[in-house]
Amino acid sequence: MVPFAKRLRERARYLHLSDAEVARRAGLSERRYGHYVRGVREPNFATLLRICPVLDVTPNELLLSGGPEKRPLQDRWLSRLLAAARALSGEHLRLAVEQIEVLVDHQRRQ
Repeated sequence: MVPFAKRLRERARYLHLSDAEVARRAGLSERRYGHYVRGVREPNFATLLRICPVLDVTPNELLLSGGPEKRPLQDRWLSRLLAAARALSGEHLRLAVEQIEVLVDHQRRQ
């Protein structure tokens, strides 16, 4: 269990997410998620599938010995963006996309 717990914690830190934030985005209690990152318990497959999108990884990346790959800085930001976007409601996601499009338009004009 320890390698899985270590990979969970490392991936969350890589994305600058606290354990509480990962738990919230995955729809889990902090206590329950805390068992996973401390290696006390392992999640069932359905729960693992709820955690993976939050951490922008596949189940294999968390379960297999290689662990999540190290990605370039731009990919890290994209992973964080995707993880945050998945936690938004439809209307909030629409607003976030519109804000990003404004930033892209502003960047093009410079």
